[in-house]
Amino acid sequence: MKSSGIGGQAVLEGIMMRNGGKYAVAVRKPDKEIIIDVQEHVGLTEKYKFLNVPFIRGVFKFAESLTIGIKTLTYSAEFFEEEDEDKKSEVTGNELENDTVEKCQSEENKKEEKNSKLESVLMGFTVLISVLFSVGLFIVLPFFIGEFFRKIVGIESNTAIAIFEGFARILIFVLYLVLISKMKDIQRTFMYHGAEHKCINCIEHGLELNVENVKKSSRLHKRCGTSFLLFVVVISIISFIIVSAIIPEASTGWLKLVVRLALIPIIAGISFEILRLAGNSDGKIIGLLSMPGMLLQRLTTIEPEDDMIEVGIASVEAIFDWKKYLAENFEEKSDEV
Repeated sequence: MKSSGIGGQAVLEGIMMRNGGKYAVAVRKPDKEIIIDVQEHVGLTEKYKFLNVPFIRGVFKFAESLTIGIKTLTYSAEFFEEEDEDKKSEVTGNELENDTVEKCQSEENKKEEKNSKLESVLMGFTVLISVLFSVGLFIVLPFFIGEFFRKIVGIESNTAIAIFEGFARILIFVLYLVLISKMKDIQRTFMYHGAEHKCINCIEHGLELNVENVKKSSRLHKRCGTSFLLFVVVISIISFIIVSAIIPEASTGWLKLVVRLALIPIIAGISFEILRLAGNSDGKIIGLLSMPGMLLQRLTTIEPEDDMIEVGIASVEAIFDWKKYLAENFEEKSDEV
């Protein structure tokens, strides 16, 4: 398998694909039309080369992915909000005078200008809330569970509590995935997630990008965000166990928590490098490291329908020349053979 370098995520009734400094969102509207929006994005690691170094770039790449992910998710949701507004207007506004319509449009334009100014602020706030929720659920909550267990059992060893905390963290992470995978709306998003993976796997295994070939491709991929999150969980467990062995037994709980929070950027950086290595290697060791994440993807991806695959193909073709990619990476090899 030859890595294409493209990646993406599922959005509401659609798929976002990203290739370098460009990303495209393909959404199937309520009227079944596929609409595609292509945007340019130059990240901090591209603007400032000194940030594009191992174990540092991962933090910025993760923040950029989260920002683009929330932005594209919001974009896809707008089409379904518009559908609701259109239905209301059909009932209440079919007989407006022309001058009244113009006034309404003028007011609407003013609202859009105000909304655009607030968009960046709201986006930053949303990203912050998302990060705080993740940290609270997967870092802070397991820590307090460990401290509660310490008081009940009477264990003084920081290392032993850190190990227990690690098991609690894994349990919370898996339960979280299991619970959200049972939600009907999320299940449909997971089908688009599966379509995203299958499209990428299709071209990375040398097949032409069409519905039939995509259907035959795997819905699991080593560069998936699910695998990244699992790497974060596992590396955090190892890091916290090591740090717990160094911190004095008499240290306060708040000091231990602050140390854990301070380690998050380092953990994210290491996790990104492992994920990046996994996406560009077929070695046995990397395969073993990727296996748990691939298994968890069976929860976060579902086999898609044909019309979902069509959306994925449209998104890929908007930002990636897959025919050129196949010619450069597969046809030359077949000629040599």
